[in-house]
Amino acid sequence: MKYMLLIHQGTTPLPGTEEWNRLSDQEQGAVYAAYKALNETPGVTPGVRMGDPETATTVRVEDGKTLTTDGPFVEMKEAIGGFCFYETDDLDAAIELAARIPAASMGGAVEIRPVPGQ
Repeated sequence: MKYMLLIHQGTTPLPGTEEWNRLSDQEQGAVYAAYKALNETPGVTPGVRMGDPETATTVRVEDGKTLTTDGPFVEMKEAIGGFCFYETDDLDAAIELAARIPAASMGGAVEIRPVPGQ
C-alpha cells in the first residue's frame, strides 16, 4: 500500500527562524540527521521542501470568478510544511515512520493517508 504523509509544522522550529536558532547545534544536527535517515528508508519517496505558508496563494472560485488570497487557507499552525510518500505493507509501518519525523515530536503532527490505486 502507498501512503502519503502530510507533515503539519505546528510550532516546529524551522531553519532560518529565531526558534530554530534557539536549538543547540546538536539538536539542529539531530533534526537534519532524522530527515536524512527518513529519506533513505526503503519505500520512502521524499517530497521537496515547500515554501513557508505565508508565501502561499489560496485560490477559490465563486460564481465563476477566480479569487486569490495571499497566504494559506488554514491557520499557520495547521499549515502543511512538507510531505513524503511511503510504500509499505501496512498502516502500522507508516505510523512507525511518521513517529520518526521530527515535526511529530516538536510541536507538529503527521497525517497519514492511503493513496488508492497505487
